[in-house]
Amino acid sequence: MIKTEKLVYNSANGDVQFEGTISYDDSIESLRPGILVCHAYGGHSEFDINKSEQLAELGYFAFAMDLYGQGRRGLNPHESMALMNEFNSNRTLLQERMIHAFETLKKFDKVDESKTAAIGFCFGGKCALDLARAGENIQGVVSFHGLYDAPNTRIETNLNQAKKIDSSILILHGYDDPMATPQNMIDLADELNFKKANWQIHAYGNVGHAFTNPQADDKSSGLFYDTHADLHSWQEMSNFLKKIFS
Repeated sequence: MIKTEKLVYNSANGDVQFEGTISYDDSIESLRPGILVCHAYGGHSEFDINKSEQLAELGYFAFAMDLYGQGRRGLNPHESMALMNEFNSNRTLLQERMIHAFETLKKFDKVDESKTAAIGFCFGGKCALDLARAGENIQGVVSFHGLYDAPNTRIETNLNQAKKIDSSILILHGYDDPMATPQNMIDLADELNFKKANWQIHAYGNVGHAFTNPQADDKSSGLFYDTHADLHSWQEMSNFLKKIFS
């Protein structure tokens, strides 16, 4: 049976409290791979819980993290953008919180800490990629219609940035995404090549941003759900996870 539980946890220094969820199949007695689920710009939501439960159905332990802090959620695009931009302008803080969430995932007694991955949606795709960029020992990272800009290490000198990315990387991309243009995609590929990562990009034609979100319905802004891309990208993620954990 799939169980989902609220998880309230503290930051590394105890100054911030977070509220996420964990999902797992309680009929599985052995250790299983752990997946960190990174939310979009609005914060932890029912969308992340749904994805975590789907991961649990595949036999994984899923931890839908909270980057912003308990009670801090965007109730509209303006609020969500403001929350996200706190971290776009402070990638050091983003990295610290991502690493802490990753360490929290590995401590669950149901998780095989030698088998871990992170998936992220929209802004969460950037968060997952930053975990790999930091050189964390995570086997795989999957970005769904993510944001690709690399941290500026000349400005943020306290960042941990690996010269070589050992994590396998899967990018699931809508080719018409206005928030991640084809040039942004190429720039990411060049970065991953330079860092000797094992990477692949699947681009979906005539597909925009937020293609996994059934609530997205703003074609004029390039944000819209696409059934085919949603189903296909999830299958590609499933295949990818099986491969990296085999």
